[in-house]
Amino acid sequence: MKLTLKIWRQGGKFKGELVTYQLDNVSEHMSFLEMLDVLNEELVQKKEEPVVFEHDCREGICGTCSMVINGYPHGPMQGTTACQLHMRHFKDGDTITIEPFRAKSFPVLKDLAVDRAAFDRIIQAGGFVSVNTGQAQDANSIPIEKEQAAEAFDAAACIGCGACVAACPNSSAMLFTSAKVAHLSLMPQGEVEKQRRVQAMVRQMDEEGFGACSNITACEAECPKEISVEYIAKLNRDYFASSLGSETKVK
Repeated sequence: MKLTLKIWRQGGKFKGELVTYQLDNVSEHMSFLEMLDVLNEELVQKKEEPVVFEHDCREGICGTCSMVINGYPHGPMQGTTACQLHMRHFKDGDTITIEPFRAKSFPVLKDLAVDRAAFDRIIQAGGFVSVNTGQAQDANSIPIEKEQAAEAFDAAACIGCGACVAACPNSSAMLFTSAKVAHLSLMPQGEVEKQRRVQAMVRQMDEEGFGACSNITACEAECPKEISVEYIAKLNRDYFASSLGSETKVK
């Protein structure tokens, strides 16, 4: 396959622009990141600066391979991360535009890599279960209904990639935050801190500058783990309920 790549370059000698590259002999069996590896090898051989992009597991687990491909976060394949997108889904002669996630709360570090530390700070605000004394109780000693456990597991599938933010015209982080709140609050171990957790994480989300949710549901459509927007509705209910009692206010 022969491809024309238009890649956003920012940092160093690049001030923020789409740079065009021609790439020949691309195998349809390559993953999208392997194709970028081939491009970088060619750039290095030419003594040019390689394209910076994030990656780690390359198995659709870690969520670091975040980029917008032809206008879609993680590319055009639904329920697929960029590292699991394969070149057989493109055609010979295609032009592919590759950009970083666009959000004020995700500043561009260089080229396709963005700083998603805002997500980490939301987690730090309340995405945990406290054990104040002694040892954590054995999880197997707490009976949990199968449907309840399955719902919590579906929320826990969120990999924190940020595709929901990139897809939302408001750059809202509600899908991410609601999934992280839900997967803990749905379990008995997280029930005790449920109200404080939702207050703290929503407050941190607002402080990070993410936009408000306007129920467009583009986040669900582009989420590589297909997290449901029903968790946003649950977050809104939990936040409203937690706001009624003064003892739940976070200092």
